[in-house]
This record gives sequence, C-alpha cells and structure tokens, in this order.
Amino acid sequence: DLDLIKTFPNVQVSFSINTLDESFKNDMDCASSIADRLDAMKKFYEAGIYTTCFISPIFPEITDCLAIIEKCKNFCNSIWLENLNLRGEYKPVILNYISKKYPHLLPLYKDIYNKNDRTYWINLNQKITEYCLKNNMPYKRENKIINSDFGTPPTVINFFYHEEIKKSAQKNT
Repeated sequence: DLDLIKTFPNVQVSFSINTLDESFKNDMDCASSIADRLDAMKKFYEAGIYTTCFISPIFPEITDCLAIIEKCKNFCNSIWLENLNLRGEYKPVILNYISKKYPHLLPLYKDIYNKNDRTYWINLNQKITEYCLKNNMPYKRENKIINSDFGTPPTVINFFYHEEIKKSAQKNT
C-alpha cells in the first residue's frame, strides 16, 4: 500500500506503539507486532511520508516512553504522547488487569484514577522535557499537529493535559 499512499496529497501515517514488550502488547490488543510497526514506520518515513509514533495510551510505570522515543526518533516526524484515560466500563477492567498482572502498581493506579492525583504525569512530563532538551528535540504541550522536517529530530507533542486544553478551547468559542 506504500505506493498508493504516496499518491495522496499531504498524507501522514501514524503508528500506535505504547510498549516495546510483546507480551504486554498481546494482553492489550491483537495487532501486528511492535517490530513490524517500527519497520513499517521506518519504510514510510524513508519513502518521504510524514510519520507519527503515537505513544498511547501510556500506562503508568508500564509504558517506557523514553525507550520508545529512543527506538523511533530517527524515522518519524512527530511523536505524540497521550496518557491512559479510564472512564466508564473500561476503568474497572483495566484496574482489575493491573491488580492481577501488576499488583505492586495498583496503589499508583488508584491514586491516579480514583483520587485524580496528577503527580505521575507531572513527573513524567519533566523526564520527557529533560530528555528532549538533551537530544535537541522540540517538545510541545498543545493541541495541534507539528511535524519536523525529514532528517531532523521529531517534534514531541504532549497530550497529557488534553482535558485542560479542551476546557480552554471551549472558553474561547
């Protein structure tokens, strides 16, 4: 499909990767392997198609954002980061999964998802900020798509605070 996709104007292809651990990936979805996704992303990028690595959802203390960024930073134009949001019927399913597979993380998940404690996301934001500064990667916290030019470090866009962005956008309408 690469040849066909190259014919589309202003095309951008995004690849969702929220782990480098195949067993965790298999618990969460029945999609192609992580290696296949990374390989496809690289091929699209090398073919001159704007590519995005969408690190979503970020599972606290399970998703290693910095390792994923390090793995794909040389063959994508942007990296989007979105935190795990638990709502409705999905929330007890994920909390049950965490209690069974990662019981040591259950207190953290309860703090985040039952007490609305944002400390984890604030600290992760700081780590990513420092990583991006060290690696000369643009790092943005906003609600718009920004692509870096080919051959330059990708722009990293933090959507952790989309609730705040959404509220501020609603105020401006």
